[in-house]
Amino acid sequence: MKSQMLFLQCVLKELGTWCCTSTDQDFKKVLARVENEGDSFLTITLPDYAKDFQKSLDRGWVGHDLFKSFSFKGGLPLFLGGFLDLIFDRTSGRLLDEPSIDAIYAVQQITMLFGKIERACSDTRFRRAMDNYVKCEQEIRLNDSSLSESYKDRFSRISSLLWGDLFSRIDKRIYDGETVPKHGPGSTAEKISSNKKYNQSEWPERLEEYFSALEFALPSFSHYERLSDIDFLEPGRERPVRVVGVPKTLKTPRIIAIEPVAMQYVQQGILEIIEEEIELDDSARRLLSWKYQEPNQEMARLGSITGELATLDLSEASDRVSNQLVRLMLKNHPHFAAGVDASRSRKADVEGHGVIRLSKFASMGSALCFPMESLVFITVLFVGIESWLNRRLTKKDVKSLLGKVRTYGDDIIVPVEMVPSAVDSLETFGFKVNKDKSFWTGKFRESCGKFYFEGHDITVVRVRRDMPTQRKHVEELTSLIAMRNLFYKRGLWDTVGFLDDLIDSWGRKFGFRFPKVHENSPLLSKVTFLPYEYERMHPHLHHPLVKGVVRYDRIPLDRLDDIGALLKSFLKRGELPFADRRHLERAGRPNSVDIKVRWATPY
Repeated sequence: MKSQMLFLQCVLKELGTWCCTSTDQDFKKVLARVENEGDSFLTITLPDYAKDFQKSLDRGWVGHDLFKSFSFKGGLPLFLGGFLDLIFDRTSGRLLDEPSIDAIYAVQQITMLFGKIERACSDTRFRRAMDNYVKCEQEIRLNDSSLSESYKDRFSRISSLLWGDLFSRIDKRIYDGETVPKHGPGSTAEKISSNKKYNQSEWPERLEEYFSALEFALPSFSHYERLSDIDFLEPGRERPVRVVGVPKTLKTPRIIAIEPVAMQYVQQGILEIIEEEIELDDSARRLLSWKYQEPNQEMARLGSITGELATLDLSEASDRVSNQLVRLMLKNHPHFAAGVDASRSRKADVEGHGVIRLSKFASMGSALCFPMESLVFITVLFVGIESWLNRRLTKKDVKSLLGKVRTYGDDIIVPVEMVPSAVDSLETFGFKVNKDKSFWTGKFRESCGKFYFEGHDITVVRVRRDMPTQRKHVEELTSLIAMRNLFYKRGLWDTVGFLDDLIDSWGRKFGFRFPKVHENSPLLSKVTFLPYEYERMHPHLHHPLVKGVVRYDRIPLDRLDDIGALLKSFLKRGELPFADRRHLERAGRPNSVDIKVRWATPY
């Protein structure tokens, strides 16, 4: 805690120097509030200040309905007042004609610094998150029953207009048996290890029509006798997804649903077909993505300059996509629809609530969650755009909006003049627009983690983990060095100096050294734009070497042989051999991390 406060003081002081303002009183206020409120002031209250600040930039003025936990002097809060005076008029609260970009960045950086630190929240907040998950289910059912037939018809028609050709190609590939399943490294509802997934022990009967166990769970038909080892599950016996909360912030956990092995196995195969076909479809590729954030970020930057593009954000986006909407979207493509439906889990085991039947399509954790939600969001947006046009949507209209409408997950871009119709459409179909993170009035925009004001990048650096204090705190050390390097690229030299002292102190304590290297060096060390450090030349390759530390991820022991090993080799993508020669001995996500000292190139 002490190191965090000293770090915050350093950031405050340096940003105050940037803007030629004193931050002594601001730091005293932080000390007093932390003493009374604890860490929650840094991790919850200050990020709420940041949200109110962003609303003010978007509105163009500061209202007394904002910053409720801070006192005002004139039209602005006292806290960080030196920076605010460079952005807003103290008397009226109005945005200045030429606000200081450095001051805007400074307020963002100070208030958002600890907002994403990864910590487990309280039991009360965890239970509330689980309660909200179940409540969301009830709201989906209510919205499904209240959605009018006219809106359903429009949704279906516009879906065919947008995705008809794309879905037809996917439909044919699934019908032709081109789905090639695959396993990922993540957890499963059965809690089995990564390599053991290839020894399939359960197979839902619903999968059999398009994805038979004989073809998908065994390496070849010659091993058909092994089908007797597989438990074929009738719908009533299917394993539910396991809904869990993983640490996110002190405010709330991240809720994910861990899928059964067979479902995830098939979902990954369908996902691969969808991704390949979208890459070949010019319109779809320019309307959505769940892999590339850069187009959304660039559109947000342009929107902050021209004011023509808005950035919208949805709350609980994944959990509010109704299965009925997905079925409606796919109804004209029977094989695609059947494949998606067969690989969708219908029940969830929610802590504190038991097993419930799902009305949502899927939660985060399903391989098809992001593609289906992205397709649904764009379709709903165009329903709203059609209302704005006040006539039937045409392909020419869609083509004219390429580069102006786009979604990455729940980060949405839409023309400003269409925002009211877009928001109305999203809410009609049961989605919640997060007004705290949606911007369209002023010159502030945010999308996919990037913040812009009048085209200036004001994205902040965040503390992701607590400071390392012990030898085993490798994740914390990795996060600290990554944060230091981001501050270095931002040019906060005093802050970098503070973090360098912290890193070097940790290294001296445990016998490690962290030289200054260039960005592409394999060493876990401090990035520099200046000449890198080196200690000797390689005896054979004659390039410079420096001694430092590398991160070592220990992959868990997980032996695989027999037909499971054969199946894994048949499912490998590409012509190159497995990158890890020991993949049949160790597999999955690392179960421990460490650092080792070795010689490496400093570039």
